[in-house]
Amino acid sequence: GLVVLGSNGEYPYLASRERVEVVSCVRRALPRDRLLLAGSGCESTQATIELTVSMAEAGADVALVVTPCYYRGSMTTAALIHHYTEIGDASPIPVVLYSVPANTGLDLPMEAVITLAQHPNIIGIKDSGGDITRMGLMVHKTRQEDFQVLAGSAGFLLASYALGASGGVCALANVLGDPLCQLDHLCRTGQWQEARDLQLRLIEPNTAVSRQ
Repeated sequence: GLVVLGSNGEYPYLASRERVEVVSCVRRALPRDRLLLAGSGCESTQATIELTVSMAEAGADVALVVTPCYYRGSMTTAALIHHYTEIGDASPIPVVLYSVPANTGLDLPMEAVITLAQHPNIIGIKDSGGDITRMGLMVHKTRQEDFQVLAGSAGFLLASYALGASGGVCALANVLGDPLCQLDHLCRTGQWQEARDLQLRLIEPNTAVSRQ
């Protein structure tokens, strides 16, 4: 599948109608059996819901919803649980949480992730923080739920797989898709030595692609 309007998609610089148009254009070009995830996060809960509905109508299969962050001092665990619960309740498509502290200055709290993993329409998290201990704890604490933990960068994809993550959403795939698919295959088939060698070769190009 594909992700559009993530951090490398420069979504903050697009108007809402442009974001929906991107989804529509990609959906027309993408085979119907390929999953399309679309970044629909906004600062307000209502704006996120409205954009998510529009993106679903344009052909998105899953909404990727970044944490609101402008008033991050007020983004308590309770506030974030409320925000995402409202979105999950209203969204016509499944929701994936998106934590990218390098851009937002806000890590989605572990307690919020564990609580939201129980929501029937919230199916996973893309975590781009790079804290492997946190990734492992999320996998462990949500293992009883129908919930996927996804690495948010190719730089720690192997480590995430080793701890039980379901996969990754990696900006590096825009330019090195084949090696990343190979790394995915090596991890899933338990070829850890070959996977480690490939992971090490991908760290520098990943840094170049994802540098802010």
